[in-house]
Amino acid sequence: VGKIDKKMGLMVTVKDIEEMGVGKVIMGDGAAYHEVVFTALFFKPDLHEIVEGEVIEVTEFGAFIRIGPMDGLVHVSQVTDDYINYDGKRGALIGKESKKTLEESNKVRARIVALSLKGKSSKETKIGLTMRQPNLGRVEWIEAEKEKRTKKGKGKKEKK
Repeated sequence: VGKIDKKMGLMVTVKDIEEMGVGKVIMGDGAAYHEVVFTALFFKPDLHEIVEGEVIEVTEFGAFIRIGPMDGLVHVSQVTDDYINYDGKRGALIGKESKKTLEESNKVRARIVALSLKGKSSKETKIGLTMRQPNLGRVEWIEAEKEKRTKKGKGKKEKK
């Protein structure tokens, strides 16, 4: 658990141990080694996958997003199309024109644009995210855009 397999991803938990063979003890090593057949749950993020997560930390260079058992980074240049300012007192990223804010505990939707599952643990992984595409960003921003599009559609008159 907590180890990364290049094909399977991050092992989150062992669900069922189906079969455990006879153990072997190697001289000089106090541990017993067993052949085991088990079922496990893995988390494997894919490049270009759309993920939902929670902002866990905001810095002047971006925001860290918790996606399942791993964290990804949205660089300030990838938060919105707007110019972004960092407010250190609030711990927030704020859009200069749009006034959109991104703070800790905000729920967001992002796309994985860079992925490195090298290393043996989740601490050695790097996940780069973007929120600059349609239907991505803070959940409230997405809802506001949907409402705006719905109102635009209702305002048009049908031709007969």
